Amino acid sequence: MLKTYAVYALAALGEIGGCFAFWSVLRLGKTTLWLVPGMLALAVFAWALTLVESDAAGRAYAAYGGIYIVASLLWLKMVEGQTPDRFDLLGGLICLAGTAIILFAPRG
Repeated sequence: MLKTYAVYALAALGEIGGCFAFWSVLRLGKTTLWLVPGMLALAVFAWALTLVESDAAGRAYAAYGGIYIVASLLWLKMVEGQTPDRFDLLGGLICLAGTAIILFAPRG
């Protein structure tokens, strides 16, 4: 279980970092050189999701969504310097509950 969350955290960092590189170029006027590490980060994101133990890619991706949302809120605070409000935090908790249900529900 801990390995799955660690892999999802790595994937989230890759996806958010990669997308932020594009955001920085297209919205913040940064140099296109930002796209090089951004594309590498997106490749790490895609690779990391293949490490999740799941019988179906769609289920792995769906469960990842909750981790991505919480990681995005952490990015908001740590990188962009904006504090998530109580609705952001509540939404993140609900998403984590959904992730746990998808990952750990008995299948049969």
